[in-house]
Amino acid sequence: MHPARLLVAVATALSLALPHAVRSGLPVEGSSAPPVTGAVQDAAPGLSVRHADFGGSNPSSDARHIADWIADSGDNGPLEFVVVDKRHAAVYVFGSDARMRATSPILLGSALGDTSVPDIGERPLSQVLPEERTTPAGRFMGERGRNARHEDVVWVDYDAAVSMHRVLTTNPAERRLERLATPSVADNRISFGCINVPVAFYESHIRPMFAKTRALIYVLPDVLTPQQVFGSYDVLPPGNRRLATAVP
Repeated sequence: MHPARLLVAVATALSLALPHAVRSGLPVEGSSAPPVTGAVQDAAPGLSVRHADFGGSNPSSDARHIADWIADSGDNGPLEFVVVDKRHAAVYVFGSDARMRATSPILLGSALGDTSVPDIGERPLSQVLPEERTTPAGRFMGERGRNARHEDVVWVDYDAAVSMHRVLTTNPAERRLERLATPSVADNRISFGCINVPVAFYESHIRPMFAKTRALIYVLPDVLTPQQVFGSYDVLPPGNRRLATAVP
């Protein structure tokens, strides 16, 4: 096995062995692996590479990079996964086979940044400074829970009180629905750090995905590179393929 893939496999096994935690009660925004079929052989004999299937979607180079790395390395193990592209304000939902099921625009933390301040999950929203309203980057084990308003959400980073939830419309002045509908990504930065998705998308794809089990959430960075955050590597592009092979 390629050394990088061996390390990823060990890390994934350890993460899946962690005990399940009950997620509820912290203040949050708005409240007080089966392989991919059709793998290919590149110019190096004996080395097959796997790519994620985005269907007809046209993701950013970073989103494609991380999804291809997940598919090739098996970093997700047997789990379904979500890729959050902060720079392009988009979310991609994948099955465990790295085939994309759906994509949607999203709203994110209003401040650029890839980390959360240590105590932010323990503070009321009124005490969160504008520059602290970031959506942290990283690999998270997402799971369903409830916030302080007893709404069902998907916890991304529980300690930082960051979740993925239906778009909030409690403050009309923020125009969150309008922001989701515009083609520009410049106005998608509005939240305290949580990831807002359209209600229909949440009900059709996010809620069912986390209804009975957990899934991985990969949040791409604003400032750092995906390689710095995930330790990912480039998977050979289709143009470098020599021989298509079937995966048993």
